[in-house]
Amino acid sequence: MNKKTIRIKESLGDRIFITAIYIFLIAVLVIVLYPLIYIVSASFSSTSAVISGRVWLWPVEPTLLGYKTVFQNPQILQGFSNSLFYTVVGTFISVSMTIMLAYPLSRKTFYGRNFIMVLLVFTMIFDGGLIPLYLVVKNLQMIDTIWSILLPQALVVFQVIIARTFFQSTIPDELVEASEMDGCSDIGFIWKVVLPLSKPIIAVLVLMYAVMKWNMYFDAMIYLKSEELFPLQLILRSILILNQESSSGNIEQMLKLQGLKELMKYSLIVISSVPVLILYPFVQKHFVKGVMIGSVKG
Repeated sequence: MNKKTIRIKESLGDRIFITAIYIFLIAVLVIVLYPLIYIVSASFSSTSAVISGRVWLWPVEPTLLGYKTVFQNPQILQGFSNSLFYTVVGTFISVSMTIMLAYPLSRKTFYGRNFIMVLLVFTMIFDGGLIPLYLVVKNLQMIDTIWSILLPQALVVFQVIIARTFFQSTIPDELVEASEMDGCSDIGFIWKVVLPLSKPIIAVLVLMYAVMKWNMYFDAMIYLKSEELFPLQLILRSILILNQESSSGNIEQMLKLQGLKELMKYSLIVISSVPVLILYPFVQKHFVKGVMIGSVKG
């Protein structure tokens, strides 16, 4: 027997309300999406089209001059490789430290865990400031070294709280007791049980830390002096914001140089966004699940 689907007829007010919601969401989508489309289109357009404002939606007079100029600049390539290094190594250090701190704090048998959590939350409310932090980094002789980028911001308390909540709701005490009865050590339990069950929260931590490390430029501006250690974001700031490139010459050369700067700006924005855009599809499946479990349960 075929079952007929009974549909409740929507009232006129409901249809108007739903239509208004769709219009609002489409407007938000356009507002968010258009700047991204414009940047990509401008990066593939000619310098004259960018300066004259003829780029609106699609590339005008398509060219790869901007990307060619970017990849021919050894300073930019060095900055790109430095940013990749800081992101990969820094994310590994940060995720490892977060898990090593969050998991013990999630166990009820860990003595003093509430006091440690109070100290961690205290650091979220009260900050010592830039000068004390700079003095600490200087006294540890990390100025103008890669460690000044990797270590001072290696741990974020908010991520620790999310990971701790995830471990509390996902790794029950009974599982820990069963592993102890089987003779499994604490390190073995973390490696063989905790980490395989924690892929969602690890994906969340990796994405959060990777984005933070990739976009970090203020620490590099404060602690680094050698240009060969500069990340891509600091190179971008030096070239495009501070206008360190020469602008001498006749008016035609100045206009051409200005157009090339604009083209490089859009090309660099696209290039600097690609690694994060590539990373997100691989972790998005776990990202939503990890955020929901880590922030709602517990």
